[in-house]
Amino acid sequence: MSRVLAGPCCAMVLGDLGAEVIKLEHPGRGDDTRDWGIKVGSTQTAYFNSMNRNKRSVTLDLQNADAQKIALDLVRKSDVIIHNFKHGGIEKFGLGYDQVKEVNPEIVYCSITGYDSTGPEASRPGYDLVVQGETGLMHINGEPHQPPLKFGIAAVDLMTGMYSAQAVLAALFQRQITGRGRHISMALYDCGLMISSYYGLEALLMQKDPPKYGNAHPSIVPYGVFDAKDGRLVITVGNNSQFERFCRDVINRPDLAEDDRFKTNLKRTENRSILLSEIQRELSLRTCRALLQNLAAVGIPCGEVVGLYDALTSERTEQGGLVVDFPHQEAGTVSVMAPPYRLDGVRMPVRYPPPPLGEATQDVLHDILELSDAEIARLKSVGAI
Repeated sequence: MSRVLAGPCCAMVLGDLGAEVIKLEHPGRGDDTRDWGIKVGSTQTAYFNSMNRNKRSVTLDLQNADAQKIALDLVRKSDVIIHNFKHGGIEKFGLGYDQVKEVNPEIVYCSITGYDSTGPEASRPGYDLVVQGETGLMHINGEPHQPPLKFGIAAVDLMTGMYSAQAVLAALFQRQITGRGRHISMALYDCGLMISSYYGLEALLMQKDPPKYGNAHPSIVPYGVFDAKDGRLVITVGNNSQFERFCRDVINRPDLAEDDRFKTNLKRTENRSILLSEIQRELSLRTCRALLQNLAAVGIPCGEVVGLYDALTSERTEQGGLVVDFPHQEAGTVSVMAPPYRLDGVRMPVRYPPPPLGEATQDVLHDILELSDAEIARLKSVGAI
């Protein structure tokens, strides 16, 4: 019973790992993201499709008493509920945790909100961009001269979805031992703060904001994106022996490795601007291809910086089976990203492509709740489905 990104991401993770996921949506508008971004047919978009593979869509108008009964009947047959209604909003439909556990005490119930559901901001709506601002994440992105900058994707929403899926799996595992369900409460703010990781702990130690480094690393030099003669590449020199090989065998500057200012990583960090100026001068004289070959030959992690389309259509992506095409009744074909999980060496499959709005309503009500065709027709006539 979730929409947009965090909740749908959680449910998609579980679906990728084999769960049968029923997505409950409003009959008219569906998930908000069905109206965001590039259209795929009449009820889907690339935005929606990115978070809704391996699910089936059932439309219920939860304002309708008949629809509320259907939802509760589905709860009786379910292991997990995921929702991201505003604090207190789901109880008016009879689907709050205390209400649900009366009919299914083994339920694992995951509530995703913007802020601590027990605190003074419990009723505040949660938005990824707002939380990126409030948790300091925007202050660690970009180059030093830039104003605060958000992540390119909704990182807080996505991480909250993944954290939530981990919690659901842990609760299911514990339920096998105890026979009891759990109420999981997740907040975007909490998860957003966790993303700051080592930057956050450094801010506490320094008692001020750490500096921004753009594509460089705050603690390792040279490590980042560099300009070659004909393009950009990532070079990650992780230790002193790699630095010696880099200077000697890649840029033909053994003098830099012998310079006391650059002997250790701590010294290289202290003299970052001087060293990077010398390195960049050398790299700009060489092609990406030559540099990548030489870096790989001496065991230094590296890679070319390419566009998103090039990455998605690359040989590496194709060989990994990371993008799957499905026939689509309106768009002809729809591309879906495959799950990242491999179990026993086999990638988990896309069992269901992202569903058109309400595509499984009749099947789910008939097969799972065993409603008759006549009852399904009645529910449709009164606007419940």
